[in-house]
Amino acid sequence: MAERRHRNPFARSPRRQRNERVSLDVPRESRRQLLSRPDVDPDAFGRASEGFARFMGTGRFLVYMTAFVAVWLAWNTFMPPSLQFDPKTLNYTLLTLMLSLQASYAAPLILLAQNRQDDRDRVLNEQDRARDERALADTEYLTREVAALRTALGDVATRDFVRSELRSLLEELVADEERPAAKRKGGKKRKRVEDVAEDGSEGPGTADPLAGDGPASPALPAAHAPRG
Repeated sequence: MAERRHRNPFARSPRRQRNERVSLDVPRESRRQLLSRPDVDPDAFGRASEGFARFMGTGRFLVYMTAFVAVWLAWNTFMPPSLQFDPKTLNYTLLTLMLSLQASYAAPLILLAQNRQDDRDRVLNEQDRARDERALADTEYLTREVAALRTALGDVATRDFVRSELRSLLEELVADEERPAAKRKGGKKRKRVEDVAEDGSEGPGTADPLAGDGPASPALPAAHAPRG
């Protein structure tokens, strides 16, 4: 009693010390289970459930199911009682149990197939959203580029402007070529007239500037003097 009375209330129990000594960086030992869990491939099971749900949603399944139930009811109704395995007197209990079992398995399989389809649709929607965002970004980028090109093309010479400039330049070149030719022709004529004038001043008569290099014309007779 004295030991219990003087025991430190803050002392750690051996179990607590053992739990605290476990380090987090040491992997925990795996315990062997009494019953091993079945290893089921979720993808294979999902594909099987989708195939079952897809088959149940077809007209072939309805025809097969209707024929099966009709044969079952006909056999257990019109055959002798010794050959009936689900008699009418028991209200077709076995058929009811079979249909209930089928419905109990069909509902989860259909839900599983629907969940897989929802996951697939979600992934497709995310991909479509990402594709739309990329297309929107590309469209905005192309719009900005087109606007920049329009702005840059405002300072670029157009085809009509270049043609008009070339035409005016050609006219200036033609005018520059014709002007020296006219100057040379006028200088030749002026020099020829001066030569003819010099030749005429040396002769007895007045030289005709239009006569060229021919003989000078004789002097004109003096006019009659006026009467006094």
